[in-house]
Amino acid sequence: MKDSSKFLSHAALVGAAVSAGLVFLVAPGKISKKQKAPFKQRNFAHRGLHKRDKSIPENSIAAFERASRYGYGMELDVQLSKDGEVVVFHDDTLNRVCGVDSRVDEKTLAELRQLSLCGTKETIPTFAEVLKTVRGRGALIVELKNGRRNKELCEKTYALLRRYSGDYCIESFNPFIVRWFKRNAPEVMRGQLANPPSAYNGEVNPVTGFLLGNVLLNFLGRPQFIAYKLAEKPFCVRLSELLGAMKICWTSHEWLNEKGHDAVIFEYYRPKLTYKK
Repeated sequence: MKDSSKFLSHAALVGAAVSAGLVFLVAPGKISKKQKAPFKQRNFAHRGLHKRDKSIPENSIAAFERASRYGYGMELDVQLSKDGEVVVFHDDTLNRVCGVDSRVDEKTLAELRQLSLCGTKETIPTFAEVLKTVRGRGALIVELKNGRRNKELCEKTYALLRRYSGDYCIESFNPFIVRWFKRNAPEVMRGQLANPPSAYNGEVNPVTGFLLGNVLLNFLGRPQFIAYKLAEKPFCVRLSELLGAMKICWTSHEWLNEKGHDAVIFEYYRPKLTYKK
């Protein structure tokens, strides 16, 4: 009987240690009501309010002007050109959107400006140009793309945001980018982007995909929100949300996804600006 009691006691201690360790790994950072307010229960136009037929292309000045005019919040992507300019573009390569077989960071800003977005008259904008276009008419969710010069991207993006008077937050798939903002710009609300582990599709090795998909690297940057792909969430993601992380989903194609989320990143339909959770 004594041996059984001792075993149960040890098992309880191990269980408590494992639980505490898991909480440490996935716990979010603290977030204030003031930080939440511009984003809570709002719809955000994915890469601006672009059109399915690409007559208004994603991440274009026209898409951001259209979203701003309607009063939507916006999600957008930033990365560096070869000569260190912060440009707004999603893919690492130019193939899909511009029909050019090259990486974005292999071309200078002047070279990028010569390229058409989806065959339109729109061209790749700088982040400064987008900020000037939006002018605070909608809150921004700024995704910093993982690349070859992440520290430089963080520094230059933050420098531009510090001069901007509108509402904004940052997010990234790379937890070390989130960590940079925790250390160097703690006043900026930060989020961890994530997919289900199986959705990384060879972009990272399986172990890294498991860690990222289960937000087990939250301890690095203590994100205040989790922007998770619309899919069934693993236990660790739900635990992080239970511990206080805001719940943001992407990319929604219907109104039903507003239920249970603090904010929604949408495309190809026109939801209300705000909604009841």
